[in-house]
Amino acid sequence: MKVLIADKLSEKAVVALKGMGAEVEMNPELKADDLPKAIGDAEVLVVRSTKVKAETIDAAPALSLIVRAGAGVNTIDVAEASRRGIYVANCPGKNTDAVAELAIGLLIAADRRIVNATEDLRGGKWKKKEYGKARGLKGRTLGIIGLGSIGKAVAKRAKGLEMNVVAWSRSLTPETAEELGIEYCESAEKLAEIADAITVHLAAKPETQHFVGKDLLSKMKDGAILINTSRGEVVDTEALKAAVKEKALRVGMDVYENEPGASDPDFADTELAVAVSGTPHIGASTDQASEAIAAETVRVIGTYQKTGHPVNAVNVCEKTAAIINLVVRHFNKVGVLAGVLDELRNEGINIEEMGNTIFEGGEAACCTLKLDEKPSEKLIGKIGSAENVIKVMLK
Repeated sequence: MKVLIADKLSEKAVVALKGMGAEVEMNPELKADDLPKAIGDAEVLVVRSTKVKAETIDAAPALSLIVRAGAGVNTIDVAEASRRGIYVANCPGKNTDAVAELAIGLLIAADRRIVNATEDLRGGKWKKKEYGKARGLKGRTLGIIGLGSIGKAVAKRAKGLEMNVVAWSRSLTPETAEELGIEYCESAEKLAEIADAITVHLAAKPETQHFVGKDLLSKMKDGAILINTSRGEVVDTEALKAAVKEKALRVGMDVYENEPGASDPDFADTELAVAVSGTPHIGASTDQASEAIAAETVRVIGTYQKTGHPVNAVNVCEKTAAIINLVVRHFNKVGVLAGVLDELRNEGINIEEMGNTIFEGGEAACCTLKLDEKPSEKLIGKIGSAENVIKVMLK
Protein backbone atom coordinates (compact mmCIF):
# COMPACT_ATOMS: atom_id res chain seq x y z
CA MET A 1 0.00 0.00 0.00
CA LYS A 2 1.44 3.36 -1.07
CA VAL A 3 0.69 6.38 1.12
CA LEU A 4 1.33 9.98 0.07
CA ILE A 5 1.46 12.48 2.95
CA ALA A 6 1.03 15.96 1.47
CA ASP A 7 1.34 17.97 4.70
CA LYS A 8 3.43 17.98 7.83
CA LEU A 9 2.75 14.96 10.04
CA SER A 10 4.56 13.53 13.05
CA GLU A 11 7.50 11.32 12.19
CA LYS A 12 6.00 8.77 14.59
CA ALA A 13 3.14 8.33 12.12
CA VAL A 14 5.55 7.71 9.25
CA VAL A 15 7.43 5.09 11.29
CA ALA A 16 4.17 3.40 12.30
CA LEU A 17 2.89 3.28 8.72
CA LYS A 18 6.14 1.81 7.46
CA GLY A 19 5.91 -0.74 10.26
CA MET A 20 2.54 -1.77 8.80
CA GLY A 21 4.29 -2.45 5.50
CA ALA A 22 3.22 0.74 3.74
CA GLU A 23 5.39 2.54 1.23
CA VAL A 24 5.32 6.13 2.51
CA GLU A 25 6.17 9.27 0.59
CA MET A 26 6.14 12.47 2.65
CA ASN A 27 6.14 15.77 0.80
CA PRO A 28 4.77 18.58 3.02
CA GLU A 29 5.68 21.26 0.47
CA LEU A 30 3.06 20.15 -2.04
CA LYS A 31 0.34 22.64 -2.94
CA ALA A 32 -3.14 21.88 -4.23
CA ASP A 33 -2.12 22.48 -7.85
CA ASP A 34 0.88 20.15 -7.46
CA LEU A 35 -1.15 17.18 -6.26
CA PRO A 36 -2.51 15.93 -9.62
CA LYS A 37 1.04 15.32 -10.85
CA ALA A 38 2.35 14.08 -7.50
CA ILE A 39 -0.42 11.63 -6.60
CA GLY A 40 0.78 8.92 -9.01
CA ASP A 41 -0.24 5.42 -7.91
CA ALA A 42 -0.84 6.30 -4.25
CA GLU A 43 -3.69 4.33 -2.69
CA VAL A 44 -3.94 6.60 0.36
CA LEU A 45 -3.59 10.38 0.49
CA VAL A 46 -3.10 12.18 3.82
CA VAL A 47 -3.63 15.95 4.04
CA ARG A 48 -4.06 18.59 6.72
CA SER A 49 -4.67 21.97 5.07
CA THR A 50 -3.68 21.16 1.48
CA LYS A 51 -6.79 21.25 -0.69
CA VAL A 52 -7.79 18.11 -2.58
CA LYS A 53 -9.58 19.17 -5.74
CA ALA A 54 -11.44 17.07 -8.29
CA GLU A 55 -8.40 17.26 -10.58
CA THR A 56 -6.32 15.39 -8.02
CA ILE A 57 -8.94 12.71 -7.50
CA ASP A 58 -9.42 12.24 -11.24
CA ALA A 59 -5.64 11.93 -11.71
CA ALA A 60 -5.34 9.12 -9.15
CA PRO A 61 -6.52 5.76 -10.54
CA ALA A 62 -5.31 3.81 -7.49
CA LEU A 63 -6.60 6.22 -4.85
CA SER A 64 -9.13 4.63 -2.50
CA LEU A 65 -8.78 6.60 0.75
CA ILE A 66 -8.25 10.27 1.60
CA VAL A 67 -7.48 11.02 5.24
CA ARG A 68 -7.90 14.52 6.63
CA ALA A 69 -5.44 14.71 9.51
CA GLY A 70 -7.86 16.90 11.43
CA ALA A 71 -11.61 17.28 11.80
CA GLY A 72 -13.11 19.38 8.98
CA VAL A 73 -13.17 18.02 5.42
CA ASN A 74 -14.23 21.22 3.65
CA THR A 75 -10.84 21.39 1.87
CA ILE A 76 -11.57 18.07 0.14
CA ASP A 77 -13.91 17.60 -2.82
CA VAL A 78 -15.95 14.98 -0.99
CA ALA A 79 -18.61 14.84 -3.72
CA GLU A 80 -16.04 13.87 -6.35
CA ALA A 81 -14.46 11.32 -4.02
CA SER A 82 -17.88 9.77 -3.38
CA ARG A 83 -18.61 9.66 -7.10
CA ARG A 84 -15.38 7.72 -7.60
CA GLY A 85 -16.02 5.35 -4.67
CA ILE A 86 -13.15 6.77 -2.62
CA TYR A 87 -13.42 6.88 1.17
CA VAL A 88 -12.88 10.21 2.92
CA ALA A 89 -12.07 9.90 6.62
CA ASN A 90 -11.08 12.38 9.32
CA CYS A 91 -9.69 12.51 12.86
CA PRO A 92 -12.44 14.12 14.93
CA GLY A 93 -11.98 15.29 18.49
CA LYS A 94 -8.20 15.09 18.57
CA ASN A 95 -7.65 18.85 18.41
CA THR A 96 -10.43 19.82 20.84
CA ASP A 97 -8.23 21.12 23.65
CA ALA A 98 -5.87 22.94 21.29
CA VAL A 99 -8.65 24.84 19.50
CA ALA A 100 -10.45 25.63 22.76
CA GLU A 101 -7.24 27.05 24.24
CA LEU A 102 -6.69 29.27 21.21
CA ALA A 103 -10.30 30.48 21.28
CA ILE A 104 -9.83 31.61 24.87
CA GLY A 105 -6.46 33.16 23.97
CA LEU A 106 -8.03 35.16 21.14
CA LEU A 107 -10.88 36.19 23.45
CA ILE A 108 -8.43 37.68 25.93
CA ALA A 109 -6.31 39.16 23.13
CA ALA A 110 -9.36 40.88 21.62
CA ASP A 111 -10.51 42.26 24.97
CA ARG A 112 -7.06 43.59 25.91
CA ARG A 113 -5.98 44.43 22.33
CA ILE A 114 -2.75 42.53 22.89
CA VAL A 115 -1.79 42.41 19.21
CA ASN A 116 -2.06 46.18 18.66
CA ALA A 117 -0.31 46.92 21.94
CA THR A 118 2.56 44.62 21.01
CA GLU A 119 2.91 46.20 17.57
CA ASP A 120 3.09 49.66 19.08
CA LEU A 121 5.58 48.54 21.73
CA ARG A 122 7.81 47.01 19.08
CA GLY A 123 7.60 50.29 17.23
CA GLY A 124 8.89 52.13 20.27
CA LYS A 125 5.48 53.51 21.35
CA TRP A 126 4.49 53.37 25.03
CA LYS A 127 0.68 53.80 24.84
CA LYS A 128 -0.31 52.71 28.33
CA LYS A 129 -3.26 55.10 28.55
CA GLU A 130 -4.75 53.82 25.28
CA TYR A 131 -4.38 50.11 25.97
CA GLY A 132 -5.50 50.42 29.56
CA LYS A 133 -9.05 50.66 28.21
CA ALA A 134 -10.47 47.15 28.54
CA ARG A 135 -13.70 45.86 30.00
CA GLY A 136 -12.35 42.59 31.38
CA LEU A 137 -14.06 39.20 31.09
CA LYS A 138 -15.07 38.21 34.63
CA GLY A 139 -18.83 38.37 35.03
CA ARG A 140 -19.44 39.05 31.34
CA THR A 141 -21.54 36.79 29.12
CA LEU A 142 -19.91 34.52 26.56
CA GLY A 143 -22.23 33.20 23.86
CA ILE A 144 -21.22 29.93 22.19
CA ILE A 145 -22.66 29.13 18.75
CA GLY A 146 -22.22 25.40 18.13
CA LEU A 147 -21.83 23.16 21.16
CA GLY A 148 -19.86 20.19 19.91
CA SER A 149 -16.77 18.92 21.69
CA ILE A 150 -14.84 22.16 21.09
CA GLY A 151 -17.74 24.37 22.13
CA LYS A 152 -18.10 22.39 25.35
CA ALA A 153 -14.36 22.66 26.02
CA VAL A 154 -14.52 26.43 25.54
CA ALA A 155 -17.49 26.63 27.93
CA LYS A 156 -15.52 24.79 30.58
CA ARG A 157 -12.58 27.16 30.26
CA ALA A 158 -14.78 30.26 30.17
CA LYS A 159 -16.41 29.20 33.43
CA GLY A 160 -12.91 29.03 34.86
CA LEU A 161 -12.61 32.72 33.98
CA GLU A 162 -15.87 33.25 35.91
CA MET A 163 -17.79 34.21 32.79
CA ASN A 164 -21.49 33.56 32.34
CA VAL A 165 -21.94 31.08 29.48
CA VAL A 166 -24.96 30.91 27.19
CA ALA A 167 -25.12 28.60 24.18
CA TRP A 168 -27.13 27.86 21.07
CA SER A 169 -26.77 24.77 18.93
CA ARG A 170 -29.23 22.92 16.73
CA SER A 171 -28.98 19.84 18.93
CA LEU A 172 -28.85 21.62 22.29
CA THR A 173 -31.81 21.21 24.65
CA PRO A 174 -32.57 23.09 27.87
CA GLU A 175 -32.01 19.85 29.79
CA THR A 176 -28.54 19.31 28.30
CA ALA A 177 -27.60 22.93 28.93
CA GLU A 178 -28.62 22.55 32.58
CA GLU A 179 -26.50 19.41 32.89
CA LEU A 180 -23.51 21.33 31.51
CA GLY A 181 -24.09 24.22 33.89
CA ILE A 182 -24.71 26.76 31.13
CA GLU A 183 -27.68 28.81 29.97
CA TYR A 184 -29.78 27.62 27.03
CA CYS A 185 -30.64 30.09 24.25
CA GLU A 186 -33.48 29.39 21.84
CA SER A 187 -31.83 31.06 18.84
CA ALA A 188 -28.51 32.38 17.60
CA GLU A 189 -30.14 35.78 17.11
CA LYS A 190 -31.22 35.98 20.73
CA LEU A 191 -27.74 34.90 21.81
CA ALA A 192 -26.20 37.71 19.76
CA GLU A 193 -28.40 40.25 21.54
CA ILE A 194 -27.44 39.23 25.08
CA ALA A 195 -23.78 38.18 24.74
CA ASP A 196 -20.82 40.43 25.47
CA ALA A 197 -18.65 38.06 23.43
CA ILE A 198 -19.47 35.31 20.92
CA THR A 199 -17.32 32.36 19.92
CA VAL A 200 -18.28 30.30 16.87
CA HIS A 201 -17.81 26.52 16.62
CA LEU A 202 -19.74 25.34 13.58
CA ALA A 203 -18.71 22.85 10.91
CA ALA A 204 -18.47 24.09 7.33
CA LYS A 205 -21.65 22.91 5.58
CA PRO A 206 -23.92 24.47 2.95
CA GLU A 207 -26.35 25.44 5.70
CA THR A 208 -23.64 27.19 7.75
CA GLN A 209 -22.22 29.24 4.86
CA HIS A 210 -22.15 32.85 6.14
CA PHE A 211 -24.15 31.81 9.19
CA VAL A 212 -22.61 34.81 10.91
CA GLY A 213 -23.71 37.45 8.43
CA LYS A 214 -25.11 40.95 8.32
CA ASP A 215 -28.31 40.11 10.21
CA LEU A 216 -26.61 38.29 13.10
CA LEU A 217 -23.81 40.85 13.35
CA SER A 218 -26.34 43.68 13.50
CA LYS A 219 -27.84 42.16 16.65
CA MET A 220 -24.53 42.12 18.52
CA LYS A 221 -23.84 44.76 21.15
CA ASP A 222 -21.63 47.69 20.20
CA GLY A 223 -18.07 46.90 21.24
CA ALA A 224 -18.80 43.19 21.64
CA ILE A 225 -16.20 40.52 20.83
CA LEU A 226 -16.47 37.91 18.06
CA ILE A 227 -14.16 34.87 17.95
CA ASN A 228 -14.01 32.38 15.06
CA THR A 229 -11.78 29.32 15.27
CA SER A 230 -14.13 27.03 13.30
CA ARG A 231 -14.15 27.63 9.54
CA GLY A 232 -13.73 30.86 7.59
CA GLU A 233 -16.78 30.24 5.43
CA VAL A 234 -19.04 30.42 8.47
CA VAL A 235 -18.50 34.20 8.72
CA ASP A 236 -19.35 36.68 5.96
CA THR A 237 -16.08 38.58 5.69
CA GLU A 238 -17.47 41.71 4.04
CA ALA A 239 -20.30 41.96 6.56
CA LEU A 240 -17.77 41.53 9.36
CA LYS A 241 -15.55 44.33 8.07
CA ALA A 242 -18.56 46.63 7.98
CA ALA A 243 -19.64 45.62 11.50
CA VAL A 244 -16.14 46.31 12.88
CA LYS A 245 -16.39 49.87 11.58
CA GLU A 246 -20.05 50.48 12.45
CA LYS A 247 -20.27 48.72 15.82
CA ALA A 248 -16.63 48.82 16.98
CA LEU A 249 -16.59 45.04 17.30
CA ARG A 250 -13.39 43.47 18.56
CA VAL A 251 -12.56 40.33 16.62
CA GLY A 252 -10.29 37.34 17.08
CA MET A 253 -9.86 34.98 14.11
CA ASP A 254 -7.88 31.87 13.26
CA VAL A 255 -9.76 30.97 10.08
CA TYR A 256 -10.66 32.96 6.97
CA GLU A 257 -12.63 32.71 3.77
CA ASN A 258 -10.47 31.55 0.83
CA GLU A 259 -7.44 31.25 3.08
CA PRO A 260 -4.17 30.11 1.47
CA GLY A 261 -2.75 26.63 1.87
CA ALA A 262 -0.16 25.74 4.49
CA SER A 263 2.76 26.15 2.10
CA ASP A 264 1.55 29.46 0.58
CA PRO A 265 3.31 32.38 2.31
CA ASP A 266 0.94 35.13 1.15
CA PHE A 267 -2.29 36.35 2.76
CA ALA A 268 -4.21 38.75 0.55
CA ASP A 269 -6.81 40.24 2.89
CA THR A 270 -4.65 42.70 4.76
CA GLU A 271 -7.69 44.97 5.26
CA LEU A 272 -9.19 42.28 7.47
CA ALA A 273 -5.88 41.45 9.13
CA VAL A 274 -5.36 44.97 10.49
CA ALA A 275 -8.88 44.97 11.95
CA VAL A 276 -8.61 41.77 14.00
CA SER A 277 -6.43 39.84 16.41
CA GLY A 278 -5.51 37.04 14.06
CA THR A 279 -3.57 33.82 13.73
CA PRO A 280 -2.94 31.80 10.52
CA HIS A 281 -5.18 28.75 11.10
CA ILE A 282 -3.07 27.27 13.88
CA GLY A 283 -5.91 26.11 16.13
CA ALA A 284 -4.90 22.46 16.03
CA SER A 285 -1.19 23.16 15.93
CA THR A 286 0.07 22.15 19.34
CA ASP A 287 2.44 19.27 19.95
CA GLN A 288 -0.23 17.47 21.96
CA ALA A 289 -2.85 17.79 19.21
CA SER A 290 -0.39 16.94 16.43
CA GLU A 291 0.66 13.69 18.09
CA ALA A 292 -2.96 12.71 18.79
CA ILE A 293 -3.98 13.45 15.19
CA ALA A 294 -0.99 11.50 13.84
CA ALA A 295 -1.91 8.48 15.97
CA GLU A 296 -5.52 8.64 14.78
CA THR A 297 -4.39 8.93 11.15
CA VAL A 298 -2.41 5.72 11.58
CA ARG A 299 -5.46 4.05 13.15
CA VAL A 300 -7.68 5.10 10.23
CA ILE A 301 -5.24 3.72 7.67
CA GLY A 302 -4.63 0.58 9.75
CA THR A 303 -8.32 -0.33 9.95
CA TYR A 304 -8.63 0.27 6.22
CA GLN A 305 -5.66 -1.98 5.50
CA LYS A 306 -7.07 -4.78 7.66
CA THR A 307 -10.78 -4.57 6.84
CA GLY A 308 -11.22 -2.47 3.73
CA HIS A 309 -13.39 -0.09 5.77
CA PRO A 310 -11.70 2.89 7.48
CA VAL A 311 -12.98 4.24 10.78
CA ASN A 312 -14.30 7.82 10.76
CA ALA A 313 -15.44 7.69 7.11
CA VAL A 314 -17.53 10.79 6.44
CA ASN A 315 -18.95 9.99 3.00
CA VAL A 316 -20.62 6.64 3.55
CA CYS A 317 -24.33 6.76 2.77
CA GLU A 318 -26.31 6.69 6.02
CA LYS A 319 -29.41 5.34 4.33
CA THR A 320 -29.38 3.46 1.04
CA ALA A 321 -32.22 2.90 -1.42
CA ALA A 322 -32.72 -0.61 -0.04
CA ILE A 323 -36.33 -1.47 0.78
CA ILE A 324 -36.03 -5.15 1.67
CA ASN A 325 -33.57 -7.72 3.03
CA LEU A 326 -32.97 -11.01 1.26
CA VAL A 327 -31.53 -13.52 3.74
CA VAL A 328 -29.87 -16.63 2.31
CA ARG A 329 -28.73 -19.40 4.67
CA HIS A 330 -26.35 -21.63 2.76
CA PHE A 331 -23.55 -24.12 2.95
CA ASN A 332 -20.15 -22.46 2.74
CA LYS A 333 -19.31 -23.66 -0.76
CA VAL A 334 -17.68 -21.98 -3.74
CA GLY A 335 -20.12 -20.39 -6.17
CA VAL A 336 -23.23 -20.29 -3.98
CA LEU A 337 -23.34 -16.52 -3.63
CA ALA A 338 -22.22 -16.01 -7.21
CA GLY A 339 -25.34 -17.87 -8.31
CA VAL A 340 -27.54 -15.70 -6.09
CA LEU A 341 -25.99 -12.52 -7.51
CA ASP A 342 -26.48 -13.76 -11.08
CA GLU A 343 -30.20 -14.37 -10.46
CA LEU A 344 -30.64 -10.90 -8.98
CA ARG A 345 -28.82 -9.33 -11.89
CA ASN A 346 -31.02 -11.19 -14.37
CA GLU A 347 -34.11 -9.70 -12.71
CA GLY A 348 -32.60 -6.19 -12.70
CA ILE A 349 -32.42 -5.88 -8.92
CA ASN A 350 -29.56 -3.88 -7.41
CA ILE A 351 -27.77 -4.87 -4.21
CA GLU A 352 -27.30 -1.83 -1.97
CA GLU A 353 -25.47 -3.63 0.86
CA MET A 354 -24.23 -7.16 1.47
CA GLY A 355 -22.85 -9.11 4.43
CA ASN A 356 -21.96 -12.78 4.84
CA THR A 357 -21.47 -14.42 8.25
CA ILE A 358 -19.68 -17.76 8.62
CA PHE A 359 -20.75 -20.03 11.50
CA GLU A 360 -18.40 -21.98 13.74
CA GLY A 361 -16.93 -24.96 12.00
CA GLY A 362 -17.01 -23.19 8.63
CA GLU A 363 -19.69 -25.44 7.13
CA ALA A 364 -22.59 -22.99 6.94
CA ALA A 365 -23.11 -19.27 6.47
CA CYS A 366 -25.83 -16.67 6.36
CA CYS A 367 -25.82 -13.87 3.77
CA THR A 368 -27.97 -10.75 4.03
CA LEU A 369 -28.47 -8.66 0.91
CA LYS A 370 -30.22 -5.29 1.04
CA LEU A 371 -32.11 -4.85 -2.23
CA ASP A 372 -33.61 -1.81 -3.94
CA GLU A 373 -36.79 -3.72 -4.84
CA LYS A 374 -38.64 -6.86 -3.82
CA PRO A 375 -37.69 -9.96 -5.82
CA SER A 376 -40.43 -11.99 -7.50
CA GLU A 377 -41.74 -15.25 -6.05
CA LYS A 378 -40.25 -17.01 -9.07
CA LEU A 379 -36.81 -15.62 -8.28
CA ILE A 380 -37.11 -16.61 -4.61
CA GLY A 381 -38.01 -20.12 -5.72
CA LYS A 382 -35.01 -20.37 -8.05
CA ILE A 383 -32.59 -19.19 -5.38
CA GLY A 384 -34.16 -21.45 -2.74
CA SER A 385 -33.90 -24.52 -4.93
CA ALA A 386 -30.27 -23.94 -5.89
CA GLU A 387 -27.62 -26.41 -4.79
CA ASN A 388 -26.16 -25.75 -1.31
CA VAL A 389 -28.86 -23.17 -0.39
CA ILE A 390 -30.52 -24.12 2.92
CA LYS A 391 -33.27 -21.49 3.16
CA VAL A 392 -34.26 -18.13 1.66
CA MET A 393 -36.22 -15.47 3.57
CA LEU A 394 -37.41 -11.92 2.98
CA LYS A 395 -37.20 -9.53 5.93
